[in-house]
Amino acid sequence: MSEGAFTTALRIKRVSALAAIAAAALVVGCANRDSITVGSVPDDYRTNHPIVIGERDKKVDIPVGSMDRGLTRVQSTIVDGFIAGYDRKAAPAVSVMVPHGSGNQAAARLVAEGIVKRLRKRGVPEGHIVHQPYDASQYGASAPIRLVYSEMAASTGPCGRWPKDLMDTSDNKHWANFGCSYQNNLAAQIANPADLLGPRQPGEIDAARRGVTIDDYRDRLSGWDSEVEY
Repeated sequence: MSEGAFTTALRIKRVSALAAIAAAALVVGCANRDSITVGSVPDDYRTNHPIVIGERDKKVDIPVGSMDRGLTRVQSTIVDGFIAGYDRKAAPAVSVMVPHGSGNQAAARLVAEGIVKRLRKRGVPEGHIVHQPYDASQYGASAPIRLVYSEMAASTGPCGRWPKDLMDTSDNKHWANFGCSYQNNLAAQIANPADLLGPRQPGEIDAARRGVTIDDYRDRLSGWDSEVEY
């Protein structure tokens, strides 16, 4: 074989080898790899237990004694605490559910009248108070009055899911219930759920206080003296 023919054959072998390597790389790239599938499983408690904003019923049961003849001091305190977070701009309807057929039915009717007056005094529009009786024959003489209104609130799903054995830690992943109580407590502390959607609008600037602060800054001494003596 001549030298030219030998060189040409060598080049053909190199090109064939490179083509085979490129084809193998393409095949490997298209293969299904378990590491990618496992890595896509969410392991963040904020993803597993997200805080969402939605409408829910806020309710409270007010105990009524069979001898009550009006709204008592304890009952008034319960009503005030319940209606403290009422949004007077949205003004949702407040349902006053009064027991019917119980031993304290007459007393509950008198107490309900006092509750309605107190709700009006606390800013609930008169046309937004709904009086509803409910069957309380199974309660005996201890049927409560229930107050209900809808509000926007932050919440998470229920806790207590244990689908796997906690001893199974081969994947080094959080268990399903991890972070659930933390997220629930955080959601319960949010006074305005709209804060989760974006920042609030800036409030008005106190021009007088700003002027005093700027004057103090301009008139201060060049140095700063510590109040702590060493």
